[in-house]
Amino acid sequence: MSEQRVVITGMGIWSCLGTSLAEVEASLRAGRSGITVSQERKEMGFRSGLTGHVPMPDVKDRLNRRQRIGMAEQVYYAYEATEQALTQAGISREWLEANEAGIIFGNDSSALAVVDSVDIIRRKKDTTLLGSGAIFQGMNCTVTMNLSTILKLKGVNFTLSGACASGSHAIGMGYLLIKQGLQRMVICGGAQEVNSYAFGSFDGIGAFSTKEDDPAGASRPFDAQRDGLVPSGGAATLVIESLESARERGATILGEVTGYGFSSNGDHISDPNLDGQVRALNMALKMAGIGADAIGYVNAHATGTPVGDRIEAQALHAVFGQHRPWVSSTKSMTGHECWMAGASEVVYSMLMLHGGFIAPNANLHTPDDDSAKLNLARETVNARIDRFLSNSFGFGGTNSTLIVQRFKD
Repeated sequence: MSEQRVVITGMGIWSCLGTSLAEVEASLRAGRSGITVSQERKEMGFRSGLTGHVPMPDVKDRLNRRQRIGMAEQVYYAYEATEQALTQAGISREWLEANEAGIIFGNDSSALAVVDSVDIIRRKKDTTLLGSGAIFQGMNCTVTMNLSTILKLKGVNFTLSGACASGSHAIGMGYLLIKQGLQRMVICGGAQEVNSYAFGSFDGIGAFSTKEDDPAGASRPFDAQRDGLVPSGGAATLVIESLESARERGATILGEVTGYGFSSNGDHISDPNLDGQVRALNMALKMAGIGADAIGYVNAHATGTPVGDRIEAQALHAVFGQHRPWVSSTKSMTGHECWMAGASEVVYSMLMLHGGFIAPNANLHTPDDDSAKLNLARETVNARIDRFLSNSFGFGGTNSTLIVQRFKD
């Protein structure tokens, strides 16, 4: 069997930048931040109360109690993003029930659900009071478990946990399955809970920015004065399928996934590694069959941590050198969306590709020496992008790079 081309036919987003593709595109164009300060976190003892503000969806008019009872916080976000993506792709519930479609989501925690269950056990000394939905909310696969049931999916069904590269790896794995002819369609994405319990340990190791006096300016990727990341979350969904499947359905093709690079640093559990990132970047370029000069835009992983941004800047310079594609980190506006970031940043970049612009690397005042070598977009740039690359890196030394291009027959 010949390798299949893999195309994107639907997108959905629920983030601190907006709860629709149109709202998010407007925020990206304006360089508008979704960061605020949570007083609850300060009262809980957090050193930083900074967080992305993500509204909780109300789905009671669409899902019954039995469907909702097993849904953790992040499933609500993922449900909304997935509904948007399926609508854009022209896929009905009836079609999903009659055909084979899979689902792979990146998710690496369900902290609130677990904490709630443990609190009840400790307080009441009676596990029967947890309720029938607790187990489904607390499992790491809560997103795929619930969505596959609600949507009656018949294809591949699993959750991918790869720290802050989870959403990117989920798209990459879906891409490989379709490319090899093992699936015709996979609903891919990433979801991240935003509650305080999910981020307490991050705050405890001093990972967060403390610029609470200026929430919108706190996330400062590549800036010399950056002092840490800002936590955020939500969900993003992509419908990817074989070109053959898309044509049979008469679907509008939004873009084509052409490369997926991955690697493990085999080094420190939390510190980034130049060699590992370079290997992932080069693998993606090789799989896409292109040179570094073919990339028009890089959506960088850059989270605003002192070491992380420096190593990524070195990796991008090592791979792209004098080609100098446009580079920005949308985390300057969204904060770090963690498990969902690799998926949401593909959606953000797709909006740029179709909208003819490059979102700014906001809050960049003075780049450090390594970052100064990159072609960083400080303001919104009106430019045509035909192909972009998106980086995602995570704890444990996991690296993921995706390449997506404008579709050509």
